[in-house]
Amino acid sequence: MNNKNLFIYIEGGKYKGKKLFLPSSKSTRSTKSIVKNSFFDTVQFELYGKIFFEVFGGSGSMGLEAISRGADFAYFIEKNKDAYNILLKNCSLIDKNKTEVFLDNSFTLYDKIISMIEEKEKKAYIYLDPPFEIREGMSNVYEEVYKLIEKTPKNTAKMFILEHRSAIKTPDQIGSFKKKKTKKFGKTSLSYWH
Repeated sequence: MNNKNLFIYIEGGKYKGKKLFLPSSKSTRSTKSIVKNSFFDTVQFELYGKIFFEVFGGSGSMGLEAISRGADFAYFIEKNKDAYNILLKNCSLIDKNKTEVFLDNSFTLYDKIISMIEEKEKKAYIYLDPPFEIREGMSNVYEEVYKLIEKTPKNTAKMFILEHRSAIKTPDQIGSFKKKKTKKFGKTSLSYWH
């Protein structure tokens, strides 16, 4: 598929207006602008000097927006090769020295990235936007995501943010992390755990 017309823009901070390329919608689903803006309105002044971990990388739009708004570093995992290549390109357009991208399964590599964050001795904002459970082979994706949150050391995560279908009711408590709020945007919602 020709992706040359698939793009979005950084919406705030140092790189505001910079173009990011999007993978084919067959491989990933991009976060809607209204959802993205709501998240960054919520945390924008808290991101300075922090780490951002976009567990399901896609185009990297959330992590790269975080870099633009003052995050110190961003990690991304993406298992689709085409999306991974676009993600690498996007990182080089923003600041490749503040990013690290992995071509792998997010559920397999998660622990390794958490260890890397621990070594930096900084807390991370961990953004989870898994393929919706209605996709083939993804029926238990939210249970798997909750397991990732549950096993994360308390001193590593500042906040978890899960982008999910609004029809899904997320748990009030996962391991050491308590849900602060869920915000709905039509069929998509964001849930926050601290």
